[in-house]
Amino acid sequence: MMPDLGKYALEVNSSYVLSLMALGVIAGLYVKRNRAVRRALAELEAAQDA
Repeated sequence: MMPDLGKYALEVNSSYVLSLMALGVIAGLYVKRNRAVRRALAELEAAQDA
């Protein structure tokens, strides 16, 4: 159920969209960094064991 936002509907809805996009970008960067760190850690552990 969407409340009546009147003349501010575009601004409010676009701020929701931009906020969700920003959260998506932050989550994507987090996942990308996590994979890189895991890969680097695995390489260091493999080099240490050899």
